[in-house]
Amino acid sequence: MSASTPTNAPAQVLRPDRKRNRLGYNILALVTAAIMAFPVYWLIVSSLRPNHEIRSYDQTLWPSSLTFDNFARAVKQDNFATAIQSSLIVSVTAVVGGMIIATLAALAIGRFRFFGRKALMMIMILVQMLPPTAMLIPIYLQLNALGGIDEYWGLIVVYLVSTLPFATIMIRGFVINIPVELEESAMVDGCTRMGAFRRVIFPLLAPGLAAASIFALVNAWNEYLFAYILINDNSKYTLNVWLMTFTTERGTDYGALMAASTLISIPVVIFFMIIQGKMATGLTSGAVKG
Repeated sequence: MSASTPTNAPAQVLRPDRKRNRLGYNILALVTAAIMAFPVYWLIVSSLRPNHEIRSYDQTLWPSSLTFDNFARAVKQDNFATAIQSSLIVSVTAVVGGMIIATLAALAIGRFRFFGRKALMMIMILVQMLPPTAMLIPIYLQLNALGGIDEYWGLIVVYLVSTLPFATIMIRGFVINIPVELEESAMVDGCTRMGAFRRVIFPLLAPGLAAASIFALVNAWNEYLFAYILINDNSKYTLNVWLMTFTTERGTDYGALMAASTLISIPVVIFFMIIQGKMATGLTSGAVKG
């Protein structure tokens, strides 16, 4: 009994230290979360402030009075409906098209062995490292030569291609972790290759597709630079470019600008909440009992 006492003593001494470390990590996590959430909180609060209070030098964490006039002015702003339409057309098409192509590319890279496969992966990683501004002028000249300026399809192609490398690499990680035997067993049981993909492979790829689609949607929905350069027609402005209309020669309507920014962020949040549930479902829907 006496020999076991020194062995248990260090464990008992370390427990308070572990608790203190855990408490410190929790406090650090809370502070980090508060810092990250504060801009979102300030955006929402500013959208509910009167304009004179927004321009005031004496700012408070909570407005002295709440108003929804900012949202009313934002909705009544010119080209609001067309901006929503443009963003939906561009974003949905880029996300759906990007996920289809990325899935096919990930399956080809993950399932088949062909010459240049590793080189292709390296090229995709290198392309992903390039800053978008470095490719702005070549992309503009190429689209101008093809007649893609002021056209939805030109912006869709840019967004689709910009998300392909990341989405392909992410989905490939899920593909290579799916045993080939599952697909072969489904084909032995009578499924075609497409049927095996739909019934076996696709449910297991759902988490990767969900994560990649969130990345693609955020990239397309929030992008400003290419939309501003490639679309010059006011009736085809996306929502982020449409926000410029709140700044005129008379100044900036900050209240309506904050309200419009809040409205723009809602679809992405809703999509994330829906896809988050699909991610959890995808983890179990393709499970195989041993």
